[in-house]
Amino acid sequence: MKLERTIILKDIGYLAQDISILHRQYYKDTGKLFKEHKLNPTAACILLTIKDNSDINQNQVAKSLVIDKGLATREIKKMQELGYLTKTAGTGKSIILGLTDSGKKVIPIIQSIRSKWWEDRFAETGIQPDSPLVAGIQKVVDSIVDESLD
Repeated sequence: MKLERTIILKDIGYLAQDISILHRQYYKDTGKLFKEHKLNPTAACILLTIKDNSDINQNQVAKSLVIDKGLATREIKKMQELGYLTKTAGTGKSIILGLTDSGKKVIPIIQSIRSKWWEDRFAETGIQPDSPLVAGIQKVVDSIVDESLD
């Protein structure tokens, strides 16, 4: 059964629901692929965040991904045990996270899984990566992340 979805004059409040649907489907579709590397989609996002931000600590990772500190702690501990992450002393009590050689090797795999999922969705729907929708979503996400980092 295919549900009819009205785009025109749709209450903007449904956008959160629609984004949640995308989020759940992404986790469902990519979960098995990440599991081959003993990861899950959240752990993959954490690794990419560490790759993109040198001198980042656990608290900053949680804030930049807008995830619970406890979840960040658990995932970071697992990835450290898997040999993907290191922790080194930073300034004061800060502990800086870094990628090991194994962590660096898994990054292109993570990026490929993530990119392929989105490329497939875009190809199925005809949406282009340079769509104003993509830029609009990024702008909203940036404002949320900026608020959480304050």
